[in-house]
This record gives sequence, structure tokens and C-alpha cells, in this order.
Amino acid sequence: MPLAAERTLPQVSGTFVLIAALTLLRMGTAAYLPLSFDESYFWLWSKRLAISYFEHPPLIAFAIRSGTFLLGDTELGVRLASLVASVAASWAVFRAAALLMPDRSRAWLACAYLNATLMMASQGMAATPDIFVVAAAAVLLLAVVELQVTGNGGWWLAAGSAVGAAALAKYTSFFLGLSLVLWTAASPQGRRWLASPWPYVAALITSVCFGPNLIWNEAHGWMSFKYQFGRIVVGRPGLTYILEFIGAQIALASPFILALAGIGLALNSRLRTWRRPVSIAVAVIWPAAFYFAFHSLHDRVQGNWPSFIYPSLAILAASAESKREGLRHFIAVCHRFALPTASLLLAVSYLQTWTGLIPIGKSDPIARMTAVGFEPVARKVALIAETHHAGALLTTRYVTSGWLSFYVRPQVPVLQVTEGYRWSDAPVPSATLLRKPLLYVTQHPDRELREIAPFFSTVDLKTCLPRARNGVSIDIFCIYLLSGFHESLKMRGALVFVPSREKALN
Repeated sequence: MPLAAERTLPQVSGTFVLIAALTLLRMGTAAYLPLSFDESYFWLWSKRLAISYFEHPPLIAFAIRSGTFLLGDTELGVRLASLVASVAASWAVFRAAALLMPDRSRAWLACAYLNATLMMASQGMAATPDIFVVAAAAVLLLAVVELQVTGNGGWWLAAGSAVGAAALAKYTSFFLGLSLVLWTAASPQGRRWLASPWPYVAALITSVCFGPNLIWNEAHGWMSFKYQFGRIVVGRPGLTYILEFIGAQIALASPFILALAGIGLALNSRLRTWRRPVSIAVAVIWPAAFYFAFHSLHDRVQGNWPSFIYPSLAILAASAESKREGLRHFIAVCHRFALPTASLLLAVSYLQTWTGLIPIGKSDPIARMTAVGFEPVARKVALIAETHHAGALLTTRYVTSGWLSFYVRPQVPVLQVTEGYRWSDAPVPSATLLRKPLLYVTQHPDRELREIAPFFSTVDLKTCLPRARNGVSIDIFCIYLLSGFHESLKMRGALVFVPSREKALN
């Protein structure tokens, strides 16, 4: 490594302290921050375990169930497995980088770059499938690097298991499988294994992991595949979404880390460099990068979708170096400012997350997506339900279903009406329950009340309550008392949720 570049790298001790601090900060935020609507949705899944679900394979439900078994139905309990997976991803990136680069400080740097991204800060604590695909991608990197360094074919089993674990988490696991195939075909080290049984045993492991999802989908009309793969190409070509996608990744990775990763990717994408062990990181990035760039020409790419390439980005960023004078100087500048810039972005983001210091209301993604300010609404809903002896709460959006189920206490059954396809295995409410007074909770009565009102003889608006943060309204929940259910009309798809709570919320 050139001496000038060496001086720009942080000291190992300082890098380790930063990684530890960021990990603890994620844990603290996981315990403090109310659940997002997706997290509460997946928490409901965990109360009825199945071999797959409408939007995703089953791993997230089992992961949440394991955390709440240990810590109860609390925010930290819901997110515990995700935090563990983020630590596992960090370790795998460090270990893989240590094998790839003789300078151990760069291994710590790769781990720090991963943890310093906004992507890891958000996905590394959220109870969503993405962090498990990120962890699987990191383990895949480690397995293939170990395979090349040691020549031990047993690492194929770890690689197949990593892709299989990703297949249990999210359909983006397809890209990890494709990346492993690409590396095997393009690199000389990969091709030599084709004459052995190891790659085929790895493929068998992956197939066994994905098998339950296929069984579930076959029994449910392939609804997950129709939903997920039906979004591949929609809309008219344009530049709006691709510019949005690029801007989001610059923010989520931070500018200098992404620049270093881009340089590392470019320097290691040439044909002759596929002999290097780092080529697996290149193989992970290119298929996903091509697809998401293509998708963004037609439709929005959500910022978290490419999260699984971030372990590869971190390793390529830490490995970036060049003998060309101009490029070497640019790389040195990027290394010098990468962690300070990323840390500043994280500091602002965490400050906003914890305090809502900037009063931007609905424009604040944290406040909009999480149940910040929802507990006063939940208390009022519980009071009205008790006063009117409501048998259940009625909703027409899965977002509201999850939050009401998690935050309203004492627990009241929640019936979800219009999105029954999300809960295909949940029981239908009894006629006895439907004849009781019910509370309908909605954020959009102007367009959703008409889907409910025809089924009841009485629809009485009780109140509309703002969900606010620091006095700034985020949205409004209206509560209606319903009675006189028309049994001649069938509310098909109405589902009952009566999740147990192992530990009361305070």
C-alpha cells in the first residue's frame, strides 16, 4: 500500500471504537423507537407461523418469534434477531476482508464502512427481511473467499446455506444465487470446482431451503410470485426514478464510501482481475446493479432493495487503491473524509430519529413510517372500546392493523377487511363477534368508509385524533362506532387477530 494512502486510513483502535459505538447505538434505537408499520405487520405474522406468507418467505416471522420469546412483545424483542444478524454481518465482512487484504487495518475499515452507512443503521435494527439477506450476503462473501484461500470444498456448503438462508428471507435472494453462479462461471477458481460434487450439493441445500415457499405458493395460487415478479416492469421509461435511485444510494451509503466502492468495483471488474478472491464481491454487485438500474427506468426502486450488496460495497471501498498518481490522491481524499462524512450523516439522522428536532411532519420518513405519536391514539381507542363494550376493532389497511394489535391494551381483537389476501391463513370472524359493537379506525375515511358503512345499520363518528410529534401533525385517525351488522352481506376476507402478549408493554 502506498505510504500516502496508509496515512489516510484510521487507526485500528479508533475504528473498533466507532464500530462498537454504532452497534450500541443501533441497539438503543431498537429499544426506543416505536415499530414501523411493516414491523408490526411482520409481528402479526409471527403470531401465526407458517411456511411462507403473501409478500415474503417465512424467516422474518420466525426471527421475530424468537426475539419476543426471549424479551416479550416489546420493540426490542421484535428487533432482537435483526440486531444479532447485523452483528453477524459485521463479523463476516471483517473476516472476509482480513483474508483478502494483508493490512488488517483495512479489514477493520471494511467493517466500519459497512456500519457507518445509513443503510446499515436502518436495516441493521429493523425487523424486516432485508437484514437477513444482508447477513447472508456477508456470509456468502466469507464462504467464497475461504474457499479460494483454503481450497477446502466444504465451504461450498456454507455458500449454499447462505443463499438458502437468504431464500428463506426475501426474493432478492435470487440475486445472491445468480452472483454465485456468475462467479463460478467467470472465475478460474470457480470453474475448477465444476468437476467436483461440491457446487451441486450447495445448490441442493439452497433448493431445500426454498422448497417450503414453493409448496405454500402452489397451495395459494402462486400469489407471492404474481405480486413480486409482477412489479418487474411497469410504467413508461424515464429518468425521474433512476435519478431518485442514485440519490438515495448516495445518501444511504454516504458519498465518499460509495465513491470508494465504485473505484474498487471498476478496478476489480476487468477480466484478468477475476482471478482475485475479491471477485465474488464484484459478482454480487453487477447483476443487482444492472437490474435495479433497469427497473428504475420504469418504476421506483425502494432504497432498501439493494441493501444486500452493501457488504460487497464495504469490502471494495476498503480495498480501493491505485498506483496512478491522480487516482491515488483522489482515493486518499475519499478515505480521509469517508468516515467523518458518514458519521455526520448518521448523527443528524439519529438526532432526528430520537428527538424529531426538525419539525417536518409528514415529510419526516421516520415519523411517517413508524408509530411515533401513536400511543395517545391507542389509549383513546382502548378507552372508547371499553366504554362502548366493543367486541373488536375494524380496519381496512394492514398498517393500522399491526399498530392497533401491538399498541392497544388491554388487547382487543382486530378485524382486517379489505386486504384479506395478506392474511390467507387467518380465521374468519364469527357471526357472534360481528353482531357486537365494533370500532372502525381509519386514516382515510373519505375513501375507505364507503367500503365498511353498507354492512352496518349505524355508523357513528366518535372522534378524530391527530398522530403528532412535537406538536406537528403526522396524520389523523378517525374512530367510528359500528353496530347492526347485516348478516345477509358477506364481509369476505375479514380476519381476526388475537395475538398473545408474553410481556405487557409499559
